[in-house]
Amino acid sequence: MNAALTAIVALVIVYAFICLFVAALQNNIAFHPTRTLEATPEDIGLRYEDVTFRTEDGLRLHGWFVPADDARGTVLFCHGNAGNISHRLHSLMLFQELGLSVLSFDYRGFGRSEGRPGESGLYADARAAWRHLTEERGFASDRIVVFGRSIGAAVAIELATRVTPAALVAESAFTSAADIARVHYAWLPVRLLLRLRFDSASRIDRVSAPVLIIHSANDEVIPYDMGRDLYDLSLGPKRLLTISGPHNGGWLTSRDEYVLGWMDLLRIALRGADGGVVGDPTNR
Repeated sequence: MNAALTAIVALVIVYAFICLFVAALQNNIAFHPTRTLEATPEDIGLRYEDVTFRTEDGLRLHGWFVPADDARGTVLFCHGNAGNISHRLHSLMLFQELGLSVLSFDYRGFGRSEGRPGESGLYADARAAWRHLTEERGFASDRIVVFGRSIGAAVAIELATRVTPAALVAESAFTSAADIARVHYAWLPVRLLLRLRFDSASRIDRVSAPVLIIHSANDEVIPYDMGRDLYDLSLGPKRLLTISGPHNGGWLTSRDEYVLGWMDLLRIALRGADGGVVGDPTNR
């Protein structure tokens, strides 16, 4: 065997090993949970309740319920793939300013929640959070906005195909795991290797609630075109809000536009019985 052929064989073996490594450890690549809660809503002046609830497969999840005075509705907050709920406190403050209570919860394996993360598990966790709001707390589904950011957007979209919330907000969302993997690992046969699907593109046309897609034109992690594609695929009442800034901070960089986008959605989604908007001071 000559040197060139030996080198080619060695490269093929290394490439195959990398493919097997990625296939075996894709959950570790996709999810980066931390267990320690570094702060609580109280640290930024918010009242909150520690809550626990169980999933269909018997795991106990942990979250915070942050009530708003004279709340116009409640946000079910599905966060991204890293850290835990203690890293999303400023979002809770923004929702307070919008007159919204929030249930912020940790998926299995994140924070104080039991178990280990996986795609089907995250979907089950969101369903458990929904049941906590609707069954244990008795909130009407038409007063709950399902909100997901990044990978949480895929979780929120899947949930919104099973329940009928007041609205769905998908921020910094990707069309599917395969699509985003091709962006970052174009040199790998991702469709052959992936067990994770997170196929929001095939689901969003089944969401009947009003949909707000929020995406930064400067997102360095998830291309803006993926947000636009999800908007195009959505069939119900919908709006695409284009913001600026990085993947993890675009909503802060574009805070004014971001808040106005939420306010416009709430005017549509949380109408009172008299045709007005619950919590709108112009309606009092």
